[in-house]
Amino acid sequence: MSDYCEIVVKGQLDTDWSGWFEGLTITNNDQGETIISGPIRDQAALHGLLAKVRDLGLLLISVKCVIDGSWRDPRNPDNPS
Repeated sequence: MSDYCEIVVKGQLDTDWSGWFEGLTITNNDQGETIISGPIRDQAALHGLLAKVRDLGLLLISVKCVIDGSWRDPRNPDNPS
């Protein structure tokens, strides 16, 4: 089962970065931030994504994860992720 995470960084990334971030969704908000979000398979994958944020020199604002299994993938709403 995957957990859902949102990683918020300062600055705006192009949506083309999605592939580099394991296919997660890249969304820019009006506050000049980028939200990198989607299913994360485990803690090791999360740490790998955070290392990529570090390697790009991005300022990490927040990390929020739903780890109780209540998250459902909007691409497949009938099945839990």
